[in-house]
Amino acid sequence: MNLKGLKVLVRGAGEMASGVGLRLSHSHFQVIFTEIEAPLCVRREVSFCEALYRDRMVVEDGEALRAENQEQVSQAWSAGKMAVLVDPALDCLPWLEPQVVVDAVLAKKNLGLTVDLADLVVALGPGFTAGRDAHVVVETNRGHNLGRLIYQGQAEPDTGVPGDIAGQTSRRVLRAPAQGGLETDHQIGDRVRAGEIVARVAGRPVRSELEGVLRGLIRPGTMVRPGLKIGDVDPRGRREFCWTVSDKARAVGGAVLEAILRRFNQ
Repeated sequence: MNLKGLKVLVRGAGEMASGVGLRLSHSHFQVIFTEIEAPLCVRREVSFCEALYRDRMVVEDGEALRAENQEQVSQAWSAGKMAVLVDPALDCLPWLEPQVVVDAVLAKKNLGLTVDLADLVVALGPGFTAGRDAHVVVETNRGHNLGRLIYQGQAEPDTGVPGDIAGQTSRRVLRAPAQGGLETDHQIGDRVRAGEIVARVAGRPVRSELEGVLRGLIRPGTMVRPGLKIGDVDPRGRREFCWTVSDKARAVGGAVLEAILRRFNQ
């Protein structure tokens, strides 16, 4: 079977989904991302969901275009690019007929994924049972099993603790202190000091607990709820990391590619 042009629908277009899509696009698959109308994305500079606001989004050497319909999806693919479509209910499935569906929302629960959506259904992280909700589940928890393909059972449960970067976990994450619109004059890539006010929500300040680089920040004006992750400070201080795919996203993307090859390259 010639796998070039294999159609892959990736549900979600945030950081992890974009890392998956980039690897699949490099492998000459036709990739479409489906998203909600206003994605709550933190690492926006490496997330193809930004195409919904910019009409096109480039991450490293991959490009995705906003699409409104089947014709525009086909045009993006003909140009060698990916497509991003607002379609949280997956209404595009009847006309798209993808061979592969990847749930990369990372909601930590099943939001309607079923094993009969495509010839191969892949789910990322906890909340899914391989063999029931999807054909295969990919482990997303950092550590020894990151990227492992699970064909029976579930991924490791959510720890609730952000991944360790330079010895920092929870302190590097910025969270909304209240419900309201996010206000900020900071941009991704800015250097911030410990104690510096990075944003405000409903007039309440959001301070960085660390010195580092603002690696991610939800789009200003977005309505957020208390406790929601709205930003990410990287203590390594490397600005270039703001515009490149993370090691975790690359590992998970490679795992999805392996799952596709194991299913179709026989």
